[in-house]
Amino acid sequence: MAFLQKIRPSLPRRISDTCAAALVCFVMLTPGGSAASPITQMVTDAQLRGSATFRFLGVPIYDAKLFTPKGAALRWDEDFGLQLTYRKTLKQKVLVNSTLQEIARQGNPAPTQSQLEQCFQAVAKGDSYIAISEGPNKVGFWRNGQRTCTLTYPDAKRAFMSIFLGSDTRSASFTQQLKGQ
Repeated sequence: MAFLQKIRPSLPRRISDTCAAALVCFVMLTPGGSAASPITQMVTDAQLRGSATFRFLGVPIYDAKLFTPKGAALRWDEDFGLQLTYRKTLKQKVLVNSTLQEIARQGNPAPTQSQLEQCFQAVAKGDSYIAISEGPNKVGFWRNGQRTCTLTYPDAKRAFMSIFLGSDTRSASFTQQLKGQ
């Protein structure tokens, strides 16, 4: 090392700076770091319960992951998180309208169109939305790690999450896989 200091006196400092930068990145990307997933921050002992790919006419639209406390079976009386990672580009209007249609089809109370427009933006391949229940009457939304909104109205959790996890979803096999069954 003494030899290196004579020919490259700044080398030990550069190595130290590189290690410090790597450590900062590691801390930022681990649970508890400021860039940790909202799911691990808001759902107690969140662990992956199940995953599935939703397809329309055979075309994959998004990959879904369900996170529950300790990876246990879904319980509607506990908070949980749902992550959707899109495989296709979809316009905001499509996301909002299809959400409203599915909530209505299932006979659940729905938010207003303007509320959903605040929550949902257009998505491109690779974009993710996370929905996390916050009690029975709230669902928080994050797009690519940034909070977009919170829906608050009576039974909001069941109304929204039933699109993916309810007893009357568009795809029973998708829902079973997502629930880890």
